[in-house]
Amino acid sequence: MKTTQPKGLRTWIEIDTKAVQHNYKLFRSLIHKNTKLMGVVKSNAYGHSHIDFAKTLQKLDVDFLAVDSIVEGLSLRKNGIRTPLLVLGHTLHERIQEASKNNIAIAVSSESQLIELKKKRFTPPLRIHIKIDTGLHRQGFTERDLGVISDFLLWNKEAKRVVIEGIFTHFAQAKDPSSIQYTGMQLKEFARWIDVFHELGYKPIIHAAATGGTIVFPESHFDMVRIGIGMYGIWPDSATKKYFKKTINLKPVLSWKTVISEIKELPRGSRIGYDSTEHLKQDGVVAVCPVGYWHGFPRALSSKGYVLVNGKRAKILGRVSMDMISIEITGIRNVSIGSVVTLIGKDGKDELFAEDIAHSMHASAYELLTRLNPLIKRIYVP
Repeated sequence: MKTTQPKGLRTWIEIDTKAVQHNYKLFRSLIHKNTKLMGVVKSNAYGHSHIDFAKTLQKLDVDFLAVDSIVEGLSLRKNGIRTPLLVLGHTLHERIQEASKNNIAIAVSSESQLIELKKKRFTPPLRIHIKIDTGLHRQGFTERDLGVISDFLLWNKEAKRVVIEGIFTHFAQAKDPSSIQYTGMQLKEFARWIDVFHELGYKPIIHAAATGGTIVFPESHFDMVRIGIGMYGIWPDSATKKYFKKTINLKPVLSWKTVISEIKELPRGSRIGYDSTEHLKQDGVVAVCPVGYWHGFPRALSSKGYVLVNGKRAKILGRVSMDMISIEITGIRNVSIGSVVTLIGKDGKDELFAEDIAHSMHASAYELLTRLNPLIKRIYVP
């Protein structure tokens, strides 16, 4: 993609839709033709703009979309998304009716939710996916709740109050190919729950695998897989990448750009930024870029991170401020006010990967991407 400054923007994010198509087709190729694919667009599509990313996946005929909250789900409905939706996170009791009216399925993971569902009637019928805790120990019913779930399923067969559309679980370690025992245990536990649903006459959509599980554990594909981080071209874990990078080619979707707003020549010894944490060891050329930690550029990259300018790496000098960073451009040719700076992505022959940036500050790519300020313009490039 071109590294040119869009008119009127100091910083912007570019989304490569061809890379999205590539990743979508890749995951389709990993699953059976009858297995559904759910695109996970929660948390503003991992920083990629949930509305625009959902529209892109809808054009690709994705089977389902997943969000974290009813707020995100309603936002998609208001913006023309008609693909089946599932809220993975907690839905407040007082907002369940909104889910029903807007044809949004919700995750049900606690007895208090079951009690609430028995109190109300929904028009149209509410679609639910029952969450099973097989070992991650966050949301979900545990083995102790088998009786509670069985009673609810039997009651609903007569009351027909809700549509039991799905049953699902989530793995704790599936993205590590060297640690298969725990995931195997979770699969066995999940199988027991599936049997209960089938014995009571229910045939819900069964889903367990996210990106890591889809790649590492084909036996976990069931009726549907949930692809989140992989759809954005990011590996779920360095271990997954190590084992599968030769056979699976993920293409990063997101690039983050800014511009140079000021340039100055400074003498040796000049102190840079708040608290004077860094000084120039020799005469140098310093540039200022109008982004900072408010925009999502991590403060942890102070004095050790890099950006790309004209295909060359430029070091972050001193503290990352709320709205500005200083970078050293000494020796980089043809730099001027307005020159494009790449914060994440490719410029020339070099590329700054989200995973590598996150690793350098002992964080995850998930955290780095989801913290990108939602007010930054996302530009979807054909």
